Amino acid sequence: MPVKMRLTRHGRKRYAYYHIVVADSRAPRDGRYIERIGTYNPNTDPATIDLDFDKAYDWLVKGAQPTDTVRAILSYKGVMYKKHLAGGVKKGAFDEAEAEKRLENWLSEKEAKIQAKIDRLKGEADAETQKQLDAEKKINEDRAAAIAAREAELVAEAEAAVAAERAEAAAEEEASAEVEETPEAETPEVETPEVETPKAEAPAAEEGASEEEKGAKS
Repeated sequence: MPVKMRLTRHGRKRYAYYHIVVADSRAPRDGRYIERIGTYNPNTDPATIDLDFDKAYDWLVKGAQPTDTVRAILSYKGVMYKKHLAGGVKKGAFDEAEAEKRLENWLSEKEAKIQAKIDRLKGEADAETQKQLDAEKKINEDRAAAIAAREAELVAEAEAAVAAERAEAAAEEEASAEVEETPEAETPEVETPEVETPKAEAPAAEEGASEEEKGAKS
């Protein structure tokens, strides 16, 4: 029975992750499998790979054929390198102890490279976060300065209005004081001329009678 080591898809749309399985090559991609030997999540940077190293190596030695993606994963995790070293041991190029030593050195170097990449990416992410924080801080400072300037302008306008009102009130008070201090104009006295009342004349009849009286007496 031809056996393949391949991926089966899981997860939601646009956020898929995969199981690394050993399955019959004639089975559907996401159908039944013989054994699951790990997981692969390409959504992280670097990709997260959880692989049972020994099981993967055993199936590889037994003749299971990995797909291109699974072969890259096995190479990334050192399974293909271990198979290469096993071939060198069989050929007598070096012994088993040397093969184990070389594998350990390779795995240590690989882990150091992965950790260096993680640290670099983390540093870049931290720098980008700090950049965004600085930009937000600058925006907040500019906004606060604009608000402070506007408040100062409003305060200045209010003070100017109060000063104008006080000046106007002072001018009105000064004008009122000047009006109160100004003396009232004296009205000149007009002398009324005396009018002589003419004496009433006696009637002519009375004058005639008087003359007669005077004649009789004489």
